[in-house]
Amino acid sequence: MSSPTQPCPSEEEKGSVATNPTGDQNEESSGSFEVFWDEPIDQDPTNPMNWSLARKWTIVAAVSFITFLTPLASSMFAPGVPEVMVDFESSSIILATFVVSVYILGFAFGPLIVAPLSEYSGRLVVYNTCNVLFLVFNIASALAPNMASLVIFRFLDGIVGVTPTTIGSGTIVDVFPTETRGRAMALWSLGPLFGPIVGPVVGGYLVQATSWRWVFWVLSIVGGVSSIAFYFIVPETHTPTILARKAARLRKETGNNAYRSRLDDGLPARQRFLQSILRPSKMLCRSTIIASMCIYIAALYGILYILFTTFTEVFEGQYGFSSGASGLSFLGSGVGMLLGLVYAGSLSDRMIKLRLKNNEQPQPEDRLPWYIAIPGPLSIPIGLFIYGWGTDKQVHWIVPEIGNAVTGYGMIITLMGIQTYLVDAFTQHAASAIAACTVLRSLAGGLLPLCGLKLYDKLGLGWGNTLLAFIALAMAPIPILFQFFGAQLRARSKPLK
Repeated sequence: MSSPTQPCPSEEEKGSVATNPTGDQNEESSGSFEVFWDEPIDQDPTNPMNWSLARKWTIVAAVSFITFLTPLASSMFAPGVPEVMVDFESSSIILATFVVSVYILGFAFGPLIVAPLSEYSGRLVVYNTCNVLFLVFNIASALAPNMASLVIFRFLDGIVGVTPTTIGSGTIVDVFPTETRGRAMALWSLGPLFGPIVGPVVGGYLVQATSWRWVFWVLSIVGGVSSIAFYFIVPETHTPTILARKAARLRKETGNNAYRSRLDDGLPARQRFLQSILRPSKMLCRSTIIASMCIYIAALYGILYILFTTFTEVFEGQYGFSSGASGLSFLGSGVGMLLGLVYAGSLSDRMIKLRLKNNEQPQPEDRLPWYIAIPGPLSIPIGLFIYGWGTDKQVHWIVPEIGNAVTGYGMIITLMGIQTYLVDAFTQHAASAIAACTVLRSLAGGLLPLCGLKLYDKLGLGWGNTLLAFIALAMAPIPILFQFFGAQLRARSKPLK
């Protein structure tokens, strides 16, 4: 109900505004006008959920491309490391590994900044700012005069490059309802795993034909073009931000400061900002669901990157691949991931749609049915076992490649199942939930490979990969357990702000 001293909304404004529904006449709420979507809500063209499928998929394609591009940069540089060591007169094996993995360490710190910012100020400003900085730091890396500067620029590049990996899920939540979200999540989930696989293939031939600096020039060119395209293709999708801007526009047009978004929590800007910054860490520490899933994904990511450290040595040393062709050894994992993408993408929404068809309320646990929670986690140790003993006994190279394909197949199914589960369980703060997951998996992917070669030196490829397979097997029941007990854990959890 509006205060008698305040002007009432015009007929045009009434489609966007509802007077305070509680009728509370106390303090500021007595004169507030709630700003929400125009009635009928399912026809308001400013509501991202009502946009056409063509527009939604164009947005998802743009986000998915940069989600592929930035992880690509993590490994595309790897084949050029020997040249870097010569140019900068260094012989440290640890430094040679660190100049590659420091990018992944940037992935561990970036989510703590970009995810809360996207929930505080909107997705678009974070995307566009980080896209430009990604371009800047790649140019700086191409011009790096010494190893120290290259390491610093790579680290900063990782911090801003993690943006689409962190908040892409939030964009998908903004535009797709639960029952059609699975395929979009499948496309987006491919980038963080497939990018590091394609990187060495392209980088190997590029370094062979030019120099390591051209890796960064190519990334700069592609990053610059994609940043411009992204700016014009992707609009703001974050509902609280859109409604807050709508309320601000109405306040300006009418001169009435009573207009407020229905989603405005009334917190001062400083308090809301601090709350947003702390949210990913609080979610990781306070939520059993997020902590368990994040630790599992981090372990799998660490295993995958340890596995990657052996590819060049194995396929060049044992199978006689050239330095350029050795990058092709990553394609086995890539083929497996593509197959996993098709499998998981086609089945992810199946249980959700079945629930809705039966007039039942979908649950986040519907993202982890047996045909997702069993084949994915079990394929990973099987693939590691095949790769490990295939290379240990030096059988034909196709055998370890089949093992890599099986591992990649399991990785994408498991990653997608867990990420869609977290998104559905924490929809309002999906970006922060994925940020918490990205932090741990990036730390594992950046640090564990530093000790990977020592593991294989002591145990050999056969027993070394068998150990990793047993670790993956021991953690495989986690998605299955959440299928049965996830709802109980969610019911006991305190609301996360």
